[in-house]
Amino acid sequence: MTTTNDATTNDAEVMTTSDPATKRSILLLFAGLMVTMLLSALDQTIFSTALPTIVGELDGVNRMLWVTTAYILAATIMMPVYGKLGDLIGRKGLFVGAISIFMIGSVVGGLAPDMTWLIIGRAIQGLGGGGLMILSQAIIADVVPARERGRYMGAIGGVFALASVAGPLLGGWFTESIGWRWAFWMNLPLGALAILAAVTLLKLPKTSKRKPTIDVAGMVLLAITSTAIVLVTTWGGTQYDWDSLIIISLIAIAVIAGFSFVMVERAAAEPIMPLHMFKERNFVLTTSSGLITGVAMFGALAYMPTYLQMATGVNATQAGFLMIPMMGALLVSSVTAGQLVSRTGRYKWLPLTGSIIVAIGLALLSTMTPDLPLWILCSYLAVMGLGLGMSMQILVLIVQNTFPNSQVGTATASNNYFRQIGASIGTAVVGSLFVARLTDLLDTRLPAAAAGATGDTNSLTPGAVRDLPDAVREIIVGSYNDALAPVFLYMVPLVLLSAVLLAFVKEVPLATTIKRDEPADSLNVLGEDVEARK
Repeated sequence: MTTTNDATTNDAEVMTTSDPATKRSILLLFAGLMVTMLLSALDQTIFSTALPTIVGELDGVNRMLWVTTAYILAATIMMPVYGKLGDLIGRKGLFVGAISIFMIGSVVGGLAPDMTWLIIGRAIQGLGGGGLMILSQAIIADVVPARERGRYMGAIGGVFALASVAGPLLGGWFTESIGWRWAFWMNLPLGALAILAAVTLLKLPKTSKRKPTIDVAGMVLLAITSTAIVLVTTWGGTQYDWDSLIIISLIAIAVIAGFSFVMVERAAAEPIMPLHMFKERNFVLTTSSGLITGVAMFGALAYMPTYLQMATGVNATQAGFLMIPMMGALLVSSVTAGQLVSRTGRYKWLPLTGSIIVAIGLALLSTMTPDLPLWILCSYLAVMGLGLGMSMQILVLIVQNTFPNSQVGTATASNNYFRQIGASIGTAVVGSLFVARLTDLLDTRLPAAAAGATGDTNSLTPGAVRDLPDAVREIIVGSYNDALAPVFLYMVPLVLLSAVLLAFVKEVPLATTIKRDEPADSLNVLGEDVEARK
């Protein structure tokens, strides 16, 4: 794939960012990307505090986890598609298209009359949202060498942290003032601004003019596999027994489609997820660690705001404020980690240490009780945020440093795909365990008379729980705590496994230039010596 850039004059030339004009151009480009990443990141967090009220109003507590799972699943399926197509046909047009799809989903969600349409709107948002972060990370790799990229990747992590603070606060404020539907409507002006920034500020390398070969079969099989995996983890043990025909059939579909996907990718001219990437040790180790990080992060965070509202009695806005210590710690550690990598060139110790800290944070959260002082609970969240900030973006940087620039979109997307698979599984499994145990505890602990006083437990909202008699409220609060807290402890060994994997990462020196090479057939030349290229 031949690429050119304002800073390059031929295909074999290398690019640096030492020229002041180039630096100014990169900063302008990065500012445009920040708007888009903020748009994507906000949408993953803004519903956390609003969700209890939304599902209560729409009578869908038993489908609550689908509001988050639908978005994550759709985004997960689309990530490799955007990554591969960006390498083949260029990223700018795809970038604008992804933002547009995201805005369409926001309109559907904003107008949703019931849970079905709400979930459909979230799925459409995911179809666009899957491209926003992947394309943003790949665009940065197009213009910034790996050695200097650390500080930019740290800033990306900072955007996530900022959105994770602002999202719950906005969601809570919307819920208690102008209405939760504004969590969708706010995306329209932000989306328009993001499209304007993309059109006017993004000046990217051109791609080859040859007609690309699209791996349609691979895309379809990957979508089927991903969907089956998430449905198994979502429905298993809750809506259907693990040994039911539906769950067994979904497991069989996942296995058959996954095997077929591997066979198709071996023969594809332009595979959506090239199998020879898995021959690179650093890719395998960091991708496995990213999957585990996704399980822990999204599994833990998806239900913390709900827990805070139900168990501590705070309102939606206050629940958002209580998440600030975690996201503040994530912001500081992410930016600091990026700066350290750019200055020293050393990076292996950061995600390894971060994984250990995340495990400590999860262990602390597993000890929480409704009577625990809020400042202690917030300090536990801050510990977890500190570890996550040291891990997330550095793992992406390691992957990008492993492959040449012409393949960075596909490599970045593949790494993020498995992290999102972890997020899907984490959200679904934690949600399934949480909801199933919560339902069982409420059925067991609530006397028949008290159950009648509460009405349909499927429609409980934080406000309704606060108005209940003390004896009944304490039963519900205790059930929420006892349903969620043990799940955090279950994830500790998994995160420690991530630390063990990262101990075997080979710390390859970060590239100081961007080489515009021309591979013979895109990713089919990936078997060449990576270190020799550098």
